[in-house]
Amino acid sequence: MTAEKPLVAITCTAPTNIAVIKYWGKRDEKLILPINSSLSVTLHQSQLKTTTTAAISRDFKEDRIWLNGKEEDMGHPRLQSCLREIRRLARKRRSGSDGDSVPLSYKVHIASVNDFPTAAGLASSAAGYACLVYTLAQLYGVESELSEVARQGSGSACRSMLGGFVQWHMGDRPDGKDSLAQQVAPESHWPELRVLVLVVSAEKKKVTSSSGMQTSVETSSLLKFRAESVVPGRLAEMARCIAERDFEGFGQLTMKDSNQFHATCLDTFPPICYLNDTSQQIMGLVHRFNAHYGKTKVAYTFDAGPNAVIFTLEETVDEFVTVIKQIFPPEMNGDRFLKGLPIRPAELSEELKSALAMEPSPGGIRYIITTQVGPGPQVLEDPQQQLLGPDGLPKLVS
Repeated sequence: MTAEKPLVAITCTAPTNIAVIKYWGKRDEKLILPINSSLSVTLHQSQLKTTTTAAISRDFKEDRIWLNGKEEDMGHPRLQSCLREIRRLARKRRSGSDGDSVPLSYKVHIASVNDFPTAAGLASSAAGYACLVYTLAQLYGVESELSEVARQGSGSACRSMLGGFVQWHMGDRPDGKDSLAQQVAPESHWPELRVLVLVVSAEKKKVTSSSGMQTSVETSSLLKFRAESVVPGRLAEMARCIAERDFEGFGQLTMKDSNQFHATCLDTFPPICYLNDTSQQIMGLVHRFNAHYGKTKVAYTFDAGPNAVIFTLEETVDEFVTVIKQIFPPEMNGDRFLKGLPIRPAELSEELKSALAMEPSPGGIRYIITTQVGPGPQVLEDPQQQLLGPDGLPKLVS
């Protein structure tokens, strides 16, 4: 690095992902090694993403990080783990020769923002740590297997390092070197697939995923049975459904796995309940809608929170969003109730309305994000999109 260029910065984005075969429970807390493999769908960054800027300068006195504008503790063990590992890989790659690379002794400033609710069961930590690791790797010139590093920040972050449909292999090795993410199919594989994120609550959940998992591992016999006897077969079946674009099979398996995951939370002692009344109503609505058509046209899944993620096909999305608006009419912000991909109002048949037979719950859903399957992390070339100013501090957002 030359004296004329005291600050080097890079900005990247990373996606969130939604597991259709869930991961819940670790066999190693420090390395974040799961008790079962999992499979997820990467969501498009046009609708949901984390943006991170990392900058390095000889003038920085210490490593610092800001999340959504607020300075956070840089000493967090998982954060330190990711930063330490990226610097180690950078040192290894250079083998004593710095060349034009940024000096590893320089401190780093990091700013990160989510454009969706944080810690509300929408995989914000997955997008956040994937973006952190990818951005630091770009900054330090690291080209190694990054899903292993991201996993040490947040388990599901390893799946956000890739686009499309992604499997996280639990691995067997105690050092975690084989606990990696692998793409099952690219984002272009199933262009008709649509994803609706129904935001029921943007509040932080009362029981974090990490503490919930730990309690489940210690107390739930159902969780052990699920990991050993159920998940392996489901992973193979889900991979087949994706390969064949079999929505009926994909949808049913997605719902069954979501239900079983929440059953293990209830089997935990004391029990954990991430779903609320609106979550239950959404589940009932999906089953009634499918029963009316005699086939699985929509499917729900819930992570560790009350917010629903709905999978459907392009041909069904307009009608189902119209149904949601009827059952969960927006109390306010009607113009901002629908976000993401454009939705056309659909005419609902009297037969369908009669089959649903549900009392409206105004305000039950705050807003809907319509999206599709998307790619993995990206580098932003436009310096205007950087979150840090020339002084290495967060830019003031008006």
